[in-house]
Amino acid sequence: MRAVLPPFDGSGLQPQAGARGPYDLTGCPWHDVKSMLRSVGLRPTLQRMALGWILFGRGHRHLTAEMLYEEATRARVPVSLATVYNTLHQFTEVSLLRQVAVDGSKTYFDTNVSDHHHFFIEDRNELVDIPTVATGVDSLPPVPEGYEISRVDVVVRLKPKGT
Repeated sequence: MRAVLPPFDGSGLQPQAGARGPYDLTGCPWHDVKSMLRSVGLRPTLQRMALGWILFGRGHRHLTAEMLYEEATRARVPVSLATVYNTLHQFTEVSLLRQVAVDGSKTYFDTNVSDHHHFFIEDRNELVDIPTVATGVDSLPPVPEGYEISRVDVVVRLKPKGT
């Protein structure tokens, strides 16, 4: 069953009074989004607040810009796809999100910014965190002079057996 977001009324900078939905249960109140944005030096505009509330209100998850735009549209948040892209990139720049490139045409944004790796389930276009077990890269190539490794992303692509 797909969760439906509660209605959003931008005039009060918060969800409509009395609105109940999955975000009420996860500990991401509206004022927490505002504090989070301010703590990383981003001005808490209405659109950033609304997108942050949608992004972080359901715990760790992986979204594309199109998926977030769809959720914002269902929640009646007045935002363009370009604004969604800009906001995701701003959140990534200040380490609120982690960008994971699956292939040249598909980029996901991960709300879990800790060091971890992913499974990509090809037939469902779904990115899933790999549980923190002994997953890693044993040897890396020498890094060119003047550079250092910032992060290693491992994406293990999965497909159904027999396909």
